[in-house]
Amino acid sequence: MARIGLAGAVRVARWADTALGPGSDAATADGKATLSAATAARAADALGLSAAQVRADWDTARLAGLVEVHGDSARPGWRLRAWDRDDSAVLRGWVALFDAWSLACPEPAGHEAAAVAEVVSAMPQVLSLLQLSAGPVPVDQLLDLLQQRVTELRTARCEVPYEPAAAGPAEPAATAPAAVAGATALAEEPAGAGEVSLAPLLDWALQALASVGALTYGDGQATLTPLGSWAVWVKLEQICVAAQSPAGNIEQSAEDMLRGCAQLRPNAARAEYRAWLAARPVGSAVTELLAAARGEDALLRGLAFEALRVVGAPAEPDVRAVVEEPALRPYALLWLAEHDGVDPEDAHEVLTREEATWLWVDTAAAVSDHGETAMLVRHLEAAVQPTVPALLDEVRAVGHPRTVQVLVALAAAHPDPALAKAVRRAAFQVHTGG
Repeated sequence: MARIGLAGAVRVARWADTALGPGSDAATADGKATLSAATAARAADALGLSAAQVRADWDTARLAGLVEVHGDSARPGWRLRAWDRDDSAVLRGWVALFDAWSLACPEPAGHEAAAVAEVVSAMPQVLSLLQLSAGPVPVDQLLDLLQQRVTELRTARCEVPYEPAAAGPAEPAATAPAAVAGATALAEEPAGAGEVSLAPLLDWALQALASVGALTYGDGQATLTPLGSWAVWVKLEQICVAAQSPAGNIEQSAEDMLRGCAQLRPNAARAEYRAWLAARPVGSAVTELLAAARGEDALLRGLAFEALRVVGAPAEPDVRAVVEEPALRPYALLWLAEHDGVDPEDAHEVLTREEATWLWVDTAAAVSDHGETAMLVRHLEAAVQPTVPALLDEVRAVGHPRTVQVLVALAAAHPDPALAKAVRRAAFQVHTGG
């Protein structure tokens, strides 16, 4: 259903990718991320559509993430690239469109922005009722629920300060009920005033949701489509996941969350990553995780990419974009290899010898900072070099900023005096530039 509903948007996005891509005559036809009249007409001729339909499909493509807007330009999103091979990309694209339902249709004229915002905020409860009903629900019943929820929102914002000092010491007990009564009256007044205007706003919301394929609307009733029911269920599940943050790091920054996960077992850490991700937009979460990975703490770098594995396909463009950053390159290459279906045990084969050595030093730095000395000694076994002298030669050449500290820590931890001496000598040579 998602593929069918977004077929028009995909068609226009693919046309734009081909006809407006770099090197084409129309690449910067209008200098904006929206289609100019000339470009819309050109697409209409090429696709056998009206210009209005092209514009509508283009807007849908933008809302669904098939086209990503960057400043004054637009480019194909990862969902368009993965459309034919990844069903999750299709579903995520439709969910993005579902989340943007209030932008899919113009709101009715003559209503204050605050009232529109209240209806948008209240619609999740309306959708939940539709999902629980599993069938047609009369619009009158939905309107009653909407009015009730808007009243709750307005009452929650209605704060009347209680200041008994002005009344003197003997009057606070009488003033308090008066303040409560005033607050109640004020709450009832906006609630009553909104009842008249909510019907057309509910009509607009239901039409907008119908336009994105979330429900059917007509004959005085609304019914969630199977796709809409699934989307509401997914949203409820995300709320439940976010509420069950096992280590309580859901409101922390990415860096603090990763530090909180450092001592957790892998399964518990992944549960924490899922909860943290469920509580924020994917794009900003990926950006924050990569920012944490760029820091000086090598442990956080590894954990950040573990969290990105939980993100999955939506993180691909951002991970691919950091491949040229030396500190992140080995991690990014391994992530991309696993994402492309390479067995995690074989993924290291995508790394060059130099990249594998850099990763060895970076991991050793994490062990040195956060692990036990025995772990650092065992880390020698993970090196790709067959001998310690070969490892030391390549470690010296790779230029990792933590090389000296790692070698000094390894020399102090290793029980073999001869090997420890060789490692200390290597650390001295790196330190002095020899």
